[in-house]
Amino acid sequence: MKNWDSLDESGVCTTEKDCEDAHRVCRALDIPFHQLSYVKEYWHDVFSNLLREYEKGRTPNPDILCNKHIKFNHFHKYAINTLGADAMATGHYARTSQEDEEVFQQTHATPSTTLFRDRFEIRNPVRLHKGADLLKDQTFFLSQISQNALRQTMFPLAGLTKDFVKKIAAEAGFHHVLKKKESMGICFIGERNFENFILEYLEPKPGHFVSIEDGSIMGHHKGWFTLTLGQRARIGGQKDPWFVVDKDIGTGNVFVAPTTNHPALFRDTIRTDRFHWVTMDPPPELAKTQMLECHFRFIHQMPLICCALQRRRVSWQWKDNPVGAQPIHSAEGSGAVDSSRTAQGTNP
Repeated sequence: MKNWDSLDESGVCTTEKDCEDAHRVCRALDIPFHQLSYVKEYWHDVFSNLLREYEKGRTPNPDILCNKHIKFNHFHKYAINTLGADAMATGHYARTSQEDEEVFQQTHATPSTTLFRDRFEIRNPVRLHKGADLLKDQTFFLSQISQNALRQTMFPLAGLTKDFVKKIAAEAGFHHVLKKKESMGICFIGERNFENFILEYLEPKPGHFVSIEDGSIMGHHKGWFTLTLGQRARIGGQKDPWFVVDKDIGTGNVFVAPTTNHPALFRDTIRTDRFHWVTMDPPPELAKTQMLECHFRFIHQMPLICCALQRRRVSWQWKDNPVGAQPIHSAEGSGAVDSSRTAQGTNP
């Protein structure tokens, strides 16, 4: 897939290099090679959404959006409907609750959008599970994909570690792939200087770094959208590190606190918008008791935190909350978060 149409900051078109690497593997394995362009779809479904969220002071995850809208939507439909494939295989370190043989027995059906979807379905839902290599686990980035796509997806690396995969690649003679660096940065855009990159698309909106302790001005920034909660604020002239606690998009002020363990950096409750349930919507326990004990993370590889998910029925007079808003309560406070980050939850 080609999803981005520009050079990286060193003037190299990494997409073309990735394409050539994949083509070489296909030639060696004697399998067909297809190249698709989703540049327009990526811009409209992922990147434009990204910019809107940044302007609101939030921090969306482009990798999750790309999987949801591009790879497990447009690409998946092309593989099944146009190529006539039985399933789609990806290199994610993850696994599902079904065996590979079961994947090929699935028949493609457009999911119903009616209120009573799945009411008469007998098929067991497919669950998303962590792979064997817990250090490379990528289920966080798959947390928004649909049940229909997951049902027709295979993860060949499910039971393998990264080191073992490299050993297989070396034995197969794919040394050009082994030399590639780990993929970093924004999905399909690559590793960039984030501040410089985002300021190519959003107008600078300078503001102050303000101390959460005494309200004093500590320094200046080029726009609240270049910063996210919990990150270190690069403030000129400051010897000790300061970290982002909150952002006021009305005034442009970014509030900061000293040290990584400042009380203002921690939360034990957050409020989210509607959840995306990979398996069923919603789990019976939550529907019945309005409460669900689960585990939670909002950053890839962050340790899972025990928490309680409370489903709140928001009445018409609570105009400051979205319908169906749900708070997550944690016994142990987690780092500074904003509600736009996609959270990954697991029901034990």
